[in-house]
Amino acid sequence: MKVLIIDDDNFIREVYKSELNQENIEVELAESGEVGLEKVKSIKVDLILLDMMLPQKSGFDVLTELKKDAELSKIPVIVFSSLSQQSDIDEAKRLGCLMYLPKDTYSPNQIVDEIKKIILGK
Repeated sequence: MKVLIIDDDNFIREVYKSELNQENIEVELAESGEVGLEKVKSIKVDLILLDMMLPQKSGFDVLTELKKDAELSKIPVIVFSSLSQQSDIDEAKRLGCLMYLPKDTYSPNQIVDEIKKIILGK
């Protein structure tokens, strides 16, 4: 199982990578929306953990690009973001995210548990 984490905060990327590795889940990292899109097109991932406020291309842009591709649009996306306005949540869901988890509400352990439920069926 492999997860792609797209977040511009190195600390957050490393925390989630460590947590997921402890669950025997492989992790790929991307520091921008642009790099994230390049990686998802070149490697097979089972889930994307996506921040919305990113350099180059926002999380909304990433979701839009994924939605345009028949194969990539099948990859489940969990958005975890500091943006917590209902309009942002609604837009991300409209663009195809499976779940929207505000960073200030969910701990890394809770987010890892959600990832496991989706990709491992646990």
